[in-house]
Amino acid sequence: MLSTRVCVLRIGSGLLLLSLASTWAADEDKSARREPPIVGRWDMTVQGPERAYPSWFEVRRSGYTTLVGSFVGQFGSARPIAHVEFDNGHVRFSVPPQWEHRKDDLGFTGQFDGDTLRGETTDEKGRRLMWTARRAPSLKRTRQPSWGEPVELINGRDLTGWKPRSSGVKNGWIVQDGMLVNSVPGNDLVTERKFTDFKLHAEFRYPRGSNSGIYMRGRYEAQIEDNYGDEPECHKIGGIYGFLSPSVNAAKKPGEWQTLDIVLVGRVVTIALNGERVIDRQTIPGITGGALESNEGTPGPIMLQGDHGPIDFRRLTLTPGT
Repeated sequence: MLSTRVCVLRIGSGLLLLSLASTWAADEDKSARREPPIVGRWDMTVQGPERAYPSWFEVRRSGYTTLVGSFVGQFGSARPIAHVEFDNGHVRFSVPPQWEHRKDDLGFTGQFDGDTLRGETTDEKGRRLMWTARRAPSLKRTRQPSWGEPVELINGRDLTGWKPRSSGVKNGWIVQDGMLVNSVPGNDLVTERKFTDFKLHAEFRYPRGSNSGIYMRGRYEAQIEDNYGDEPECHKIGGIYGFLSPSVNAAKKPGEWQTLDIVLVGRVVTIALNGERVIDRQTIPGITGGALESNEGTPGPIMLQGDHGPIDFRRLTLTPGT
């Protein structure tokens, strides 16, 4: 259409029209590439029937116009969002079920209220739940931290400095022979002190088939599990659960003492399992299932997962960043 008009006009005008057409096309392309405000990572809090619990989601582009994403619920792993609908400040998406007993997708609707997203979803019993979400902080650091004095989180005598996660669940953690032992699995154990950036050295062992984990700032789980001989994967030992896969499986056999060394600066994590670096300065996108809360911009405790299986820790040394 435009080229036909150019043919019947003088060359000077034609050149002008071609220039205008080129500018118009560039503006169209720029408009298509402009990020809609829903794109990014969001720290979510869902108001459940008994209490509020944390969740998280991310929206990103797939091509120029399609929006996709990921979602982490109260428990479990990151799930894909195949399509995100966003129009005039309103968002809608659904995620596949996490567990076999729930067959239908989980749907979310929401809209902007200033800088906050507010919306609703339903639980597995069909109850209507309200949620809010705020843009997750980048946690980028302008400098590397200076490291303070190491802190021994296990004193070898008692549980001073620790508390059970749930008051209504029996606490099976005890100190025995100088070790921190999860004798009766059922409750997670949380430090009373909170941390921001840190280095953590852990020495642990577990029996065959056991499963545990270390939650950094109470939000990001470094997986500990009996996966000896398996292919490395983000849900297995040395991984950040559901997000980051270790490069190799450096696990020892169950019953042997093992070491895990973690350096967390902002969102950037490095993990060495049994002396072998398996995750090297990778970015953790958001909270993992089972997190205490989703306020990522604040300090948080160290949490030891204790509801899955037995585990012994003989050393937990944390060096805080300043």
